Amino acid sequence: MIPTSLPQWFTSIFLGREGQFLLSLIVTIGIILGEWVLWRFSRLAKRRYPHRLVNIGLLVVSLLLLVTGGSLFVVIWDQTQNAVASVKALDKIRQIAIRIVLTLGVSAAAYVSAGMVNRIIDRLLEKTEEITRHQGEVVARLSDIAVYVVGVLAVMSVWKINLQGLFIGAGLLGAAIGLAANETLSALLAGFQLMFSRPFEIGDWVQIDEHEGIVTDITIFTTRIETFAGKYVMLPNDVVSSGTIINIGRKGRLRLDIEVGVDYATDPDQAIAVANDAMKEVDEILAVPSPDVVLKQFGDSAVLLELRFWIEKPSSRRKWRAVTAVVRAVKLAYDREGIKIPYPQQEVSAREESGGFRVVDGRSSIKIPNQE
Repeated sequence: MIPTSLPQWFTSIFLGREGQFLLSLIVTIGIILGEWVLWRFSRLAKRRYPHRLVNIGLLVVSLLLLVTGGSLFVVIWDQTQNAVASVKALDKIRQIAIRIVLTLGVSAAAYVSAGMVNRIIDRLLEKTEEITRHQGEVVARLSDIAVYVVGVLAVMSVWKINLQGLFIGAGLLGAAIGLAANETLSALLAGFQLMFSRPFEIGDWVQIDEHEGIVTDITIFTTRIETFAGKYVMLPNDVVSSGTIINIGRKGRLRLDIEVGVDYATDPDQAIAVANDAMKEVDEILAVPSPDVVLKQFGDSAVLLELRFWIEKPSSRRKWRAVTAVVRAVKLAYDREGIKIPYPQQEVSAREESGGFRVVDGRSSIKIPNQE
């Protein structure tokens, strides 16, 4: 006699509780083995396909595998009629299950969409130099936030949450936060302004008001500078954007100026020529643009010359190495040529006085005679 139902067929082969336990064990092993195969396959698939897409596929197949395994357990233990009756009796649970499935679908769509946006931004960064890597990361994070916000709103619609009341509450909360965190919002807006106006980038040598150093990090709230004394200075972006910004190393090279004085008795053309020749022998400075010497002004004790030269990839170490090398070279060259760099000096001269003068204190007067 052929069994009329699937449970009867199973029980005809595996009689009793022992057979049901054996079948349950086989199904459990099958589920575990299937999950392991899926995990191994996903690692291979991620080499050829986008990670997010593979993760979504892995999730869907895993859910199907678990549902199939659960259905087999129901059949093995002859609970089909009970399960059907339970599903019919629990209509609300069915609706909740549908909403859960829709929620998972919306979440998966948001997850994949965020990955696609990130890949588009990465491709744009590879094709253009107008957008820095840091700016691209900021745009990617903002895009992720926008995609997930849309996804959250869609999920809330699935669960029939009143969005109008939520928006009103969010508006009031935003106004309260804006009043309480005015400085933070100012720094946030200034951070976006700095990121897209690009007055400096990470690695640039800048001077912001009285702070000078290398930019090590730029966030949406603060800018961090490492000074040449090894200190880290955190500046709020609103302070940075409202201050005076001098980008010293933006073009990859920097001109340095040094003043040197020569005696008034020295031929200025000779002093210029000797200094020029000395600087051309210094390896720490650039040959192009060539170093230059100009007459600057008449000083109290000397005629002042300005030595002008350039360094590449400016940094504090390169700057002081170049300055030291130039000062040493010019000093030695002037010593060889007998060109004097005078000490500060004053010239005192006497003149003839006549008539003397009186010091009056209200009671007497004293006449100081002329001194010949």
